[in-house]
Amino acid sequence: MTTNSLIRPFMHLCCPLDGEPLTLADKTWRCGKGHSFDVAKQGYVNLLPVQNKRSKDPGDSKTMVQARADFLAGGFYQPLADALAATVLRSRSMTVLDAGCGEGYYLRQLLDAAEHSEHELEVAALDISKWATLAAAKQDKRVTWMVASNSQIPVAANSIDTLLCVFGFPVSGEFQRVLKPGGRLVMVDPAADHLRELKQVIYAEVKTKPYQLPVSLDDWQLKSEQRITFSVTLPTQAAIHNLLTMTPHLYRASNEGRDRAEALSELSLTIDVWVREFCPAHNK
Repeated sequence: MTTNSLIRPFMHLCCPLDGEPLTLADKTWRCGKGHSFDVAKQGYVNLLPVQNKRSKDPGDSKTMVQARADFLAGGFYQPLADALAATVLRSRSMTVLDAGCGEGYYLRQLLDAAEHSEHELEVAALDISKWATLAAAKQDKRVTWMVASNSQIPVAANSIDTLLCVFGFPVSGEFQRVLKPGGRLVMVDPAADHLRELKQVIYAEVKTKPYQLPVSLDDWQLKSEQRITFSVTLPTQAAIHNLLTMTPHLYRASNEGRDRAEALSELSLTIDVWVREFCPAHNK
């Protein structure tokens, strides 16, 4: 995929070791203190220092990433991708950071929609999983892809207009640090009935979670929320297997529950999610 003149990689990165600005030359990012980070052949840069890793291979595994890529390629979550893109593109010219981008499905959908509507964007994305970032970078060259953590985002303070957190883990302090004054956080989170039918198969008892915002109102002001609910049918055992593999339910379910799901050849599902916009509370 070629780089579109209206959609460009975001370049205001910072060294994860000392916070100094990074500059890119000859496929290497360097800071003024001599630290350097090479861009991999797939097109991403690893800005997650060894000392900041909680495990040898943090984040989603290669198997989980492939399962998610295969599942999302089936178009089952297209209405959600469309709603997210419409929410983000209410603003015209902006810098966008996808914090927890996975294999890049939602961001690719957003950038395709932006190209059709001639939005001008500068875009970066990060994920703590090397496998997710690698898969994303291989498919799209419009983005600065980074292996990094939401706990230490390697971009300049006050440099992001729109921060995405899609089924992710928000870190309020870092999110507020990187947002520009007037910037916003766009989040996607499960609602009460999300994947209800799958849960009924794999769990002996399904507990309904009460309505709860994903971030504290001490730190954030809710600007808008939209509940997206629709039904899909997974027509094959492979699609059901991929869904189970890509979600935390794979590890939470019992062996018997997983076996029941793997035995199905078709499953009708409720997709039920919140798309919300927040701004830092001090922007009120």
